[in-house]
Amino acid sequence: MTTHLDTTVAADATVSADALGVPAAQRRSAVLEESVRANPGRFRVLTGDRPTGRLHLGHYFGTVHNRVRLQELGVEMMVLIADYQVLTDRDVADRLTEHVADLVLDYLAVGIDPDRSTIFTHSAVPALNQLLVPFLSLISVAELNRNPTVKEEISQSRQASVSGLMFTYPVHQAADILFCKANLVPVGQDQLPHLEVTRMVARRFNRRYGRLFPEPEALLSTAPLLLGTDGTKMSKSRGNAIALAASADETARLIRGAKTDAGRHITYDPDTRPEVSSLVLLAALCLDRDPHLVAQDIGGRGAAALKGLVTEAVNEYLAPVRRRRAELAEDRGHIRRILRDGNERANAIAEATLRQVRTAMNTESSHSQ
Repeated sequence: MTTHLDTTVAADATVSADALGVPAAQRRSAVLEESVRANPGRFRVLTGDRPTGRLHLGHYFGTVHNRVRLQELGVEMMVLIADYQVLTDRDVADRLTEHVADLVLDYLAVGIDPDRSTIFTHSAVPALNQLLVPFLSLISVAELNRNPTVKEEISQSRQASVSGLMFTYPVHQAADILFCKANLVPVGQDQLPHLEVTRMVARRFNRRYGRLFPEPEALLSTAPLLLGTDGTKMSKSRGNAIALAASADETARLIRGAKTDAGRHITYDPDTRPEVSSLVLLAALCLDRDPHLVAQDIGGRGAAALKGLVTEAVNEYLAPVRRRRAELAEDRGHIRRILRDGNERANAIAEATLRQVRTAMNTESSHSQ
């Protein structure tokens, strides 16, 4: 594992991507993409998922496929299984052990390599979570209140009341990112406000206690949005997603039931025909074709032909992933070893960072007594 990280990449930016707006963030992201390709060793990426169920096609084409790409380029990847953050919008963490194992299986099956990417869990890295306290002291309640992403997540929460964890979620994410001094974070546009909190924490810590953290930058996702089978956002909790581990028959059933519209002639027009276009796009992604050409080939043959093509494309694309996942699932001890090794690596990094934080804040001596 790389022990020295070039932390100057983001430090030159005096204005945040969020403050500049999405177009500026997109331009900066394009520059960063070129830098990643030219010199991947300069970057450490923090990314991950909450273990609330198996990964689905929205996850894969939205984020996971890009993680594998960055790994293959030679970027150092830290992949967090955010088990503590399951509780942000849930009263209890149901079937957590099972869901963590499912995530690891999905990661391995799609090509994340534990020899090149560190896979670890929140709960196994106490030093990471200890950073939350000093980081919270750097952010005001008013600033947390203004975070639009938190507002949206609160509005969609299934909890009767908002927990403190939900409210401070962006600061917890800051601890996730900064504990390993990640300088690049792949995000969607809706996550820019969260990343700006991380940048703010890093900037204020550095000003108050001396430079320690990079100000991580956003590598904006260019992945198109895939809708669920009901025409709304694809989500495990809504039951409208096609899991990577779903069987071919289950995949066919879900796609047959997918929402379309009354128009028989198939076109690709996400603005006016979102449900049909999402299916066209899914087929195009699996076939590595332009969605307009996919729609043109189907033409007037209607939704049944479209769904048949999508089913065939998805099942063929996922067949090797599913085979590998089934093979990996036979050795649960291998999953435990990967998590043990990843947690050990993450702990070493987190403990070193926490020692540096205590020294910078002049709290190291009191801790050692």
